[in-house]
Amino acid sequence: MAKERGSANGRGGASARLAEKRPAAAPAADPALARHDRAELLRMLEQMQLIRHFEERAAEQYTRAKVGGYIHLNVGEEATVVGSIAALRPGDYFLASYRSHGHALAMGTTPGAAMAELFGRETGTSHGRGGSMHLVDVAHGFLGGYGIVGGQLPLAVGVAFAIDYRGESGAAMCQFGEGATNIGAFHESLNAARLWHLPVVWFCTNNLYAMGHSVEMDSAVTEIYRKAVAYDMPGERIDGMDVLAVREACEAALERARRERMPSLIEAVTYRYRGHSMADAGRYRTEDEVRRWRERDPITWFQQRLLDAGILDDARAAEMERRATEAAQQAVEFAESSPEPDVADLHLYVYADEDS
Repeated sequence: MAKERGSANGRGGASARLAEKRPAAAPAADPALARHDRAELLRMLEQMQLIRHFEERAAEQYTRAKVGGYIHLNVGEEATVVGSIAALRPGDYFLASYRSHGHALAMGTTPGAAMAELFGRETGTSHGRGGSMHLVDVAHGFLGGYGIVGGQLPLAVGVAFAIDYRGESGAAMCQFGEGATNIGAFHESLNAARLWHLPVVWFCTNNLYAMGHSVEMDSAVTEIYRKAVAYDMPGERIDGMDVLAVREACEAALERARRERMPSLIEAVTYRYRGHSMADAGRYRTEDEVRRWRERDPITWFQQRLLDAGILDDARAAEMERRATEAAQQAVEFAESSPEPDVADLHLYVYADEDS
């Protein structure tokens, strides 16, 4: 039931070929673009731009000691973030790893609230209690980023079970890195989801490195989508640098989850330009490798496709870039001007309210 889609073909020779593929100009009639509304295409581009600038400002503020703890950035992975979340519908839920700033933004969290949470301010999504590694915005269907590797996997099983138990029509999508596929919770979660016919999509963001180790060093099976075979569910590998390829694969998997109660495993091969966290200089990678992946940057590549197709012009592109830059800077200013939590309220938000 496992298959590959697009140009992602495995690392250890295969995904290296993906990195070497140069972005080509979109054909006059790009069939992938034709399947989507113009406004939606522009919205996805603008979301990716916002996430990129937000992450860059977050990194800058971390170096200024404005952000405490660790932060993990997804610069370079924006297509996996925006494409997967664009496939969701009202009534769906999303859970993510600790690399989740962009996911929160794509789910509808305001940049100011997200940045304020990183700063530990009262105006943050969790009143400053969660920080970078524990972002959550229940009102927008974002049920959290989690600091424990793979900690969100069993929780996604519970969310999908609740959807099914209540007879709701939605589905759950759970994002995680390829390193999490080697822990026990991954196998237990996929097994339970398939055994109980739960509406959940497992979305693996394979950025080729987990805590400084390449996927070949961490996993006996380097093509992560093949692990779906062990649980008799569909598995698919896609080009994680192509926002439309990500969206279309996720839409199909979510529809299968909603209609058939069949879980799926999607592996999106992508690349993060920075190290695992801000504390990781990423010296285990060569400059040439990073350069080759930057040549397939998901934002500039998608923007060029829209320009070539006449959906976007240079003036509109410049304006979108300006707005994204301004929104990220305003988020920093909002966070800096927001109050610190009151020590007298330290006991609040530890447990859920009875009415929540």
